[in-house]
Amino acid sequence: MKPLQAVEKVLHPKFKEAENDDGKKPYEIFTENHEELVKAGEKWAKDTATSYTIVGTLIITIMFAAAFTVPGGNDQSSGLPIFLHGEVFTTFLIADALSLFASATSVLIFIGILTSRYAEKDFLKSLPWTLLFGLLFLFLSVCCMIVAFCAAIIDMISRGYPNHKWSIVVLIMLLGSIPIIVLVLSQLRLMKEIIHSTWKNPIST
Repeated sequence: MKPLQAVEKVLHPKFKEAENDDGKKPYEIFTENHEELVKAGEKWAKDTATSYTIVGTLIITIMFAAAFTVPGGNDQSSGLPIFLHGEVFTTFLIADALSLFASATSVLIFIGILTSRYAEKDFLKSLPWTLLFGLLFLFLSVCCMIVAFCAAIIDMISRGYPNHKWSIVVLIMLLGSIPIIVLVLSQLRLMKEIIHSTWKNPIST
């Protein structure tokens, strides 16, 4: 679509409505010639959205369960979490909630991609940006999930080994950063391609 738009900008308006010997206008010819490309692009987008939807659904399941099986358990008399007033436990609750809401948002975005049909113009900005936002929310949910896990582990282990609290915190944070780095490196190329394809000049060299 971008090459077509670039040509339209320098083309005289009357040629946009010109017809060939078969009575077809330029846009109609362009659509016919790129029909298979549109189908392939739509299939790729939906296959990608399906994979991300599965990941998002798994995160929702995990974080929903984690909210009701809190680290340290609950007080038998009051039913409240034993570590309720701890700062690390508060971090766990906030990260758990953010992960759940972010993953739910990403799943809804990807479901929107799966249930929609796209025309050529949708591949310019609508579909790429929808996919990008879904990916960003999924990335946020994964990061918050790891933060929640690290907070739970730190809260439990540091109480058992108070003399080694900070060494445990540093170790857990280093280990927790590994999957985040792997995720960023694995998805950075896709995000850069989406942004580049959306904003680049189609007639630039």
